[in-house]
Amino acid sequence: MLAMAFPVDLRRCQALGLAGTAFLAAGGETAGALPARELIAPESGRAALGLVGVYFGVVLLIAAWALLGTVVRGPEPPTVRSLLGVLAAWAAPLLLAPPLFSRDVYSYLAQGAMVDAHIDVYAYGPARLGGPLADQVAPVWQHTPTPYGPVFLAVASALSGLTRGELPAGLLGMRLVALLGVALMAAALPRLARHSGVDPAAALWLGALHPLVLLHLVAGAHNDAVMLGLLGAGLVAARGRWHVLGVVLVTLAALVKAPAVLGLVAVVALRRHVGVARAVATTTAGALATTALATAVAGTGYGWIAALKTPVSPHNWSPTSVLGRATGALLENLGSDLAPLALPAWQAAGLVATTAAVLFIWLRLRPGPVYALGLSLAVVAVLGPAIRPWYALWGLFLIAAAAPSGSLRHRVAAAVGCVLALAVLPNGGPPDTAQVVLAVSGGVLALVVLWQAHQTARAPVPGRTA
Repeated sequence: MLAMAFPVDLRRCQALGLAGTAFLAAGGETAGALPARELIAPESGRAALGLVGVYFGVVLLIAAWALLGTVVRGPEPPTVRSLLGVLAAWAAPLLLAPPLFSRDVYSYLAQGAMVDAHIDVYAYGPARLGGPLADQVAPVWQHTPTPYGPVFLAVASALSGLTRGELPAGLLGMRLVALLGVALMAAALPRLARHSGVDPAAALWLGALHPLVLLHLVAGAHNDAVMLGLLGAGLVAARGRWHVLGVVLVTLAALVKAPAVLGLVAVVALRRHVGVARAVATTTAGALATTALATAVAGTGYGWIAALKTPVSPHNWSPTSVLGRATGALLENLGSDLAPLALPAWQAAGLVATTAAVLFIWLRLRPGPVYALGLSLAVVAVLGPAIRPWYALWGLFLIAAAAPSGSLRHRVAAAVGCVLALAVLPNGGPPDTAQVVLAVSGGVLALVVLWQAHQTARAPVPGRTA
């Protein structure tokens, strides 16, 4: 309805989204995931106003993105270059904003400092490092080894050395690293879309301009941006004449975060014209060589293989962990000795279901390799032992590049992403009732403003006849 009433064009969408991210950045100054020494009590007036401002901005951003979708699907869609300009404009206010929606970036900095100090990050959590930097890490992760691969830890260690442990410089550095990942994503999407017969502008709109990208990869500075950027670049290379480079880049993505290892299956599928056996052999050899070299350069050893179980922490939320805890509580109330086995059993069931679903996608549905990879990563995110809103981007990124525009999966991915954009408080902590009320108030206020603009646009101009 708004799209029908507003004189929607690219410039107005850009301005509305820019207003949204500006409110996000301003609200984050008091309600974001601030350093411990700068934390403001959630019940204070400043924090309350900031929380309202953040959600006011989130709803404006979602509205701008939805309206931009009507422009992309319109008779004169914008060019890829102009959409990249919109992405840059929307991201600009977040560059110097405090971390939002998660405190993970503090964990990244602490882990980089641990590598720099020759502390085994696969055996110890940030508490082992101690000091002001470790104090910023959320309590639940203080004693948890890192699940990240040697490539990301090498980046974090290099950043630690450059910034000498200074928090403001480290936060800016991590955000710039995340922005580089988003830039790689934005560069890869149109190329992958053209190869898949998808409108490049539509792919860029869904896969790089989506509110989740701005909120969690840019504002949250999550290392998923680096993983997805390398994965996208690797798939582009593998589609062309640069198969070896594609293997290297996809392997590097997996050495940031493990789910990207599924990208090697897509690389093999993209090279099946040379013979499956040959494609598997060259891809495997390239991946093993890249892993050995990257691990040697990072100097972190192979502890990351055992540390992959870190996301299976009982504190994590996911459908399988919720079912496991509920089943365990029921069995405990019944006096059963099987209660401690409930959570591991459900997590094992999730692993089996994930494997079965991925095999079904690749062997029975048989969509294109990029599309199959996007669907597989979506399954891993949903059925895995831990789920976070930004994990939805694993599948969304590649579904955007390969799913037909307007298809059911395309629409579902867009809708789910928008719902998840509202799911986490800007301080990264668990919500209480008062904070939920404030967040809802900010969102409702934005809807009121948008509705008023809608009504104003519909009102007849005095002196003008129909």
